[in-house]
Amino acid sequence: MQFPVDLLAQCLFLCGPTACGKTALSLALAERLDAEIVSLDSMTLYRGMDIGTAKPSPAEQARAPHHLIDILDPHEEYSLADYLTAAEACCRDIVARQHRPLFVGGTGLYLRGVLRGVFEGPAADWDLRKQLEEQLQRDGAVSLHRELQHIDPPTAIRLHPNDTRRVIRAIEVFRLTGRPLTEHHEQLARPANERPRHVYWLSPPREWLYQRINDRVEQMFEQGLLDEVRQLNELPQGLGQIARQGLGYKEVLDWLESSASESTASTAELIELIQTRTRQFAKRQHTWFRNLEECTAIEITGQESTAELVEQVASRVTVNG
Repeated sequence: MQFPVDLLAQCLFLCGPTACGKTALSLALAERLDAEIVSLDSMTLYRGMDIGTAKPSPAEQARAPHHLIDILDPHEEYSLADYLTAAEACCRDIVARQHRPLFVGGTGLYLRGVLRGVFEGPAADWDLRKQLEEQLQRDGAVSLHRELQHIDPPTAIRLHPNDTRRVIRAIEVFRLTGRPLTEHHEQLARPANERPRHVYWLSPPREWLYQRINDRVEQMFEQGLLDEVRQLNELPQGLGQIARQGLGYKEVLDWLESSASESTASTAELIELIQTRTRQFAKRQHTWFRNLEECTAIEITGQESTAELVEQVASRVTVNG
């Protein structure tokens, strides 16, 4: 499954690690370039997951049309192929209105899928998944990740042990096909004449970004992240496997589920854990964007105004068409 070349050529991309300032810049860019925003984020798809995903607020969404936000209930599953199908349909509608699709987000897997296509893989083997989930419950996430390290080292390096949904899928693909997921996912970049010209990612200084991440996590708790997760967990169908793995949501859920234990961590320790894992996630995002040859880094200091960054990006789009 691949995006059509003619459609991809009309798309703009603004990516970057979490908390680097993509939302403010994307809104100003959309206004400047007559664009509509297509979310490139695997968790803002879900209704009710607002605080922990730093989802654009209603006021922000009112400034420019947004797509692929709040389209799923938290219990629903969603694949990369599902995302590509929906994104292509959105882009066709946007182009038909004579606007430009502007992809914005930090999910590297989605970005690579849009740029290079996706291996859809074998259909889910629910009996096998049940076995692997039982292994997870019995032996823990580290056990599954150790198995993945043995059969597919590159994927094991890319996936955190706590990303159990994707770890299980990688093991499932290997057992069903006899080949590691890495081999299936070795899509090469399109030829130069088929690539979109405007794929940018914000590359900030590490210390500046890490401080913003720490501040953002604290703000999320002040805004009511604990209550948000409680409410989601009390929904009739609860949270699905994908939503439960959302950064911040998984940690809070684990914390809530262990609340009866005398060894329960304090809220301060929970905040620190989420800050640490978010910084680790940002580092992995940096690796994703740096390793995609289609991406052009925009080095920022963190001191630029939104207006200055808009000029920097918009001038590139204007000059290169």
